[in-house]
Amino acid sequence: MTTLTNIQFINNEQGQPQFVVMPYAQYLELSNNKKINIETGVPSKVVNMVFDNNYSPVQAWREYLKLSQIEVANRIGISQSAYSQYEKSQKLRKATRIKIANALKIKPELLDF
Repeated sequence: MTTLTNIQFINNEQGQPQFVVMPYAQYLELSNNKKINIETGVPSKVVNMVFDNNYSPVQAWREYLKLSQIEVANRIGISQSAYSQYEKSQKLRKATRIKIANALKIKPELLDF
């Protein structure tokens, strides 16, 4: 990471920092370091789909990963209509959650929020 130079602070009426002006290259470097590791965390897009669209975590993850219901159902070995019922459920059995997580290639606990 480069050393931050040529940074300007813009204060509000109370004298508290409100904005920061910095070289664009430094901004890009800082913003690119904020990628979430889906091995250990749930991306904000997934969380937003759950709360903003009232999706189940299963549906939100599937859409985030750009998979169709048929693709996930085939990976599990069930019909698309059976898988659709899982997506509508807010509470899954542990064994089902593990099968779906494996099909999505994520850890099962990432479906439990």
